Amino acid sequence: MKRVYPTAPLVGVGVLVLDGDRILMIRRRGEPDVGLWTIPGGLVELGEKVEDAAVREVEEETGIKVKLKRLLDVVNKIVLDEDGRVKYHFVIVDFLGEPLNLQVKPSPEVLDAAWVKLSDLQTMPITSTLRELLTKHGYL
Repeated sequence: MKRVYPTAPLVGVGVLVLDGDRILMIRRRGEPDVGLWTIPGGLVELGEKVEDAAVREVEEETGIKVKLKRLLDVVNKIVLDEDGRVKYHFVIVDFLGEPLNLQVKPSPEVLDAAWVKLSDLQTMPITSTLRELLTKHGYL
């Protein structure tokens, strides 16, 4: 299925990985939201469980192995073009995760990956969907 101008919503995952007062973040290489910081995640592959996709994406993007603690939220990311057509439509299943290692190794899929203090998120360029998620769950 196409990511841009899809014919149906795409299912994605994200994982909020916390280590004390730090959150694991990636800087997006691709659209939408290129260059902005967000939590690790990506698309669910055909035949893959959302939980398995979440664990896989975190490790692929950051080198961090995680244990999922619980479902955090389900969010929608819908981006319209200037003509009002749906350019992107993702349904994202977000989990809370616990790191099993702390050494970040950013992959070529992302511009950067790092542990960031929760207190620094107010001034960081983060995605609107992440800002909403963090605010809703009391992290901002």
